[in-house]
Amino acid sequence: MPEISRSDARSPAPLARRPRRWGADPAGGGCWRFALWAPGAESVALDLGGLRHGLERDEDGFWWGEAAAQAGDPYAFVVDGRRLPDPMARAQAGPDPMGPSRLVDPAAYAWRRSWPGRPWEDAVLYELHIGTFTPEGTFAAARRRLPRLADLGITALELMPVAHFPGRRGWGYDGTLLFAPHPAYGRPDDLRAFVEAAQEQGIMVILDVVLNHFGPEGSAMQHIAPAFFDPEEHSPWGAAIAFGEPAVRAFALDLCLGLIGEYRLDGLRLDAVHEIRDPRSQTPVLAELGRAVAAEDWGRPIHLIYEDARNNPVEIRDGQARAQWADDFHHALHPILTGENRGWLAPFAENPHEKLRRVLGEGFAEPGKGAPEPQEGLPPYGLPWTAFVCHNQNHDQVGNRPDGARLITLAGDDRAVEVVHALLLCSPFVPMLWMGEEVGERGPFHYFCDVSEALAEAIRKGRREAFGAMFPEAGDFPDPNDPATFEASRPFGAEDGEEARHWRALTQRLLALRHRRIVPLLKSGRTGPARVERQGPGGIDALWPFRKGRLRLWVNLGGGRETLPPEGPKDLVLGDLAHDRFAIAVSVEAA
Repeated sequence: MPEISRSDARSPAPLARRPRRWGADPAGGGCWRFALWAPGAESVALDLGGLRHGLERDEDGFWWGEAAAQAGDPYAFVVDGRRLPDPMARAQAGPDPMGPSRLVDPAAYAWRRSWPGRPWEDAVLYELHIGTFTPEGTFAAARRRLPRLADLGITALELMPVAHFPGRRGWGYDGTLLFAPHPAYGRPDDLRAFVEAAQEQGIMVILDVVLNHFGPEGSAMQHIAPAFFDPEEHSPWGAAIAFGEPAVRAFALDLCLGLIGEYRLDGLRLDAVHEIRDPRSQTPVLAELGRAVAAEDWGRPIHLIYEDARNNPVEIRDGQARAQWADDFHHALHPILTGENRGWLAPFAENPHEKLRRVLGEGFAEPGKGAPEPQEGLPPYGLPWTAFVCHNQNHDQVGNRPDGARLITLAGDDRAVEVVHALLLCSPFVPMLWMGEEVGERGPFHYFCDVSEALAEAIRKGRREAFGAMFPEAGDFPDPNDPATFEASRPFGAEDGEEARHWRALTQRLLALRHRRIVPLLKSGRTGPARVERQGPGGIDALWPFRKGRLRLWVNLGGGRETLPPEGPKDLVLGDLAHDRFAIAVSVEAA
């Protein structure tokens, strides 16, 4: 793996130059500045350690004030007599997201070294959930696992959301205080120490952030500012967030720029951007965010990744983001290996090899509504191959099943899973592994939560209905609100066993090939479209041209092929393409 140069000088992480409009910040001279948007409130005061301070309202609906305070002090806003947390709090004074917040100085952490970041072409993503990544489920415990990931060739972590949510257990997508780390994982400085430890291993840290909704329990925003939500726009979680409001946009920018700057992140993964409703704005909020990130001098590359179910890469083409999740890669492979063909998999199961051929050549099996059609003779949508983040499994595909089963369990054929593992890691797309995949983990990963019984019953009902269409034979499933379901989801039960060592060696071998031979091609730039052809019932041949050479791949996926690769040495061979139902060969050819 390329060596990353760093300075040993202690230096703070560059904070965003753009001043924050929301929250509490040091103002100098022992004073702190407090701001809250509550345009419909009759009165707003600051409760600082039990003392009340009046705040003044400006014409935009923000309430402002300064008061003498120090880091660690508890504080809250009193909105029309109701004591509420700061929705932009850096931390809470306790585990209750509706309790008082705690002042945190964003510049107090002493970073040991500077960090220049990494180019996106280097990225091998590893998606992980802090709460189940280790037995302790903390940032501090996760740090101890980082050297093993670096040794494998992992160059980027994609952390599932770590924002404060009610209870101790959850996936993180129902956060309520989006800037405050979940206290079960650790303090803000514990997250900073985790990021720094990863970067010292040459690993970037990308944080999953949810901008499209707040969790259904433990959120103060409805009480603070009902105008934060747009009753005319709806999302799966209720009224959509009103991104047409300047103050709401300021919240999104304060949050994202603050996370990047204060935690020295290498980027953000934005969840379900297709649910960010912004129909009446001249400039979409995502475009404004992309420009704001690009305008800052971070001292390192910043990578924005979108999850967008519309299969429309226009935001990437317009420079708002670096890449987006390309789920079609998984959707085409999954029916080939498992035979599953119901629900949203049905369109892919109809002709999965042809769908995969299109994915390998264009990034998507089908362009989404509003997406530009790929043009013959041109690269996909005018984008580099690294604009597509592909995976064989992720938290959604594993956890949103009744049994929480991983691909290796569902396929029942280890060689088949090894071949698609190689296909993922040797493709020109940015690969993403789901935690445990690198060692052939077979333990389940379930959906879990820690909510009120009323909400838990609604969740059970919703999942039962969803599973009925996709998995009608599944029957019952683990109770998401039962602590045992969370405990059953902790991976790595046999990480040091013989099977795990085999998978670890395979992953290490594949990533060594990727970093040594494939990444230099990606950095040189593509020169034209891919040539991807079917070869018999199960064979696919692919060629991707670059300025410094060509990446060629031959794969059997469940059947034979009509022609064999040309003779000569290959960079990778798994199985026998002439006889095996599942086999792969990879070759990097210099220009």
